[in-house]
Amino acid sequence: MHNEPDLEALRALALVAKESSMSAASAQLGVSQQAVSLRIRKLETDLRVRLLVRSARGSRLTPAGELVVGWGTTLLTAADEFSDAVDSLRTDRGKMMRIAASLTIAEHLLPEWIARWRISLGDEGPIVQLTAANSSTVVKAIREGTADLGFIETPTVPADLRSVTVAHDTIEVVVQHGHRWAKTGRVSVRELAGTGLVLRETGSGTRQAFENALADAGFPLAAEPAAVLSTTLGVRSAIMAGVAPGALSSLAVSEDTLAGRLVRVRINNLQITRPLTAIWAGTTPPRHVRDFLDVTGSSESRV
Repeated sequence: MHNEPDLEALRALALVAKESSMSAASAQLGVSQQAVSLRIRKLETDLRVRLLVRSARGSRLTPAGELVVGWGTTLLTAADEFSDAVDSLRTDRGKMMRIAASLTIAEHLLPEWIARWRISLGDEGPIVQLTAANSSTVVKAIREGTADLGFIETPTVPADLRSVTVAHDTIEVVVQHGHRWAKTGRVSVRELAGTGLVLRETGSGTRQAFENALADAGFPLAAEPAAVLSTTLGVRSAIMAGVAPGALSSLAVSEDTLAGRLVRVRINNLQITRPLTAIWAGTTPPRHVRDFLDVTGSSESRV
């Protein structure tokens, strides 16, 4: 036989031999007697040898059947060890929840959510492994299975992933005190689109939401950025240093505007609001992911 042996048929044969009964074997396997019989007959066909003698008094192995069961024991033991190893792997992964989150959410929302979740579970709950990245990288991590749960800031969500809105924020334009926009506290969409700004990198949810809003208002971003930085802290520092105005999440700049380190500038006739979204792969998230989403207070789901 060139095909690999049917392990379920071998297991059925071994149980019939042990119990001398087709019904007892079927009860242990949780299938019908007919299913057990069909499995063994198919194995006999594949091996081209009779393995079992069936009679009113029960079932017994033929000499060839005894040899096959003996040889098959090694295979069945190895299969059981493999299954146990996989179960152990799943259990170990269940002790850790891998979260990938965009920088704004990772820095300003997740610390409190994680703390509340850990308190609700106690010491026996899974620990959290948090990776902060831009939204496009988070989406990639969910698709590749390197994260169990993701949080993104993009206005739209990939159609191949499941999602739930967990919060909303706004994108704010901020400047240093000496900038001319700080005097009036306002700027037109046209002037904003034509100004070199300090921005996050391409792939950032903050930048995508900002650019989309200007384009929807009829003024796509036209000027080359004054600086492109990959962290929220870098953007804030550059704006404070006077490099140029910049656009950041209201969550990221609230303390700076309250403390007077930055000045918020309103955009005439435009407010940029966006959803903050949890994403995962598969129809139903694992139990620990569902429990975590409950902590975030999410209520709006998309199937």
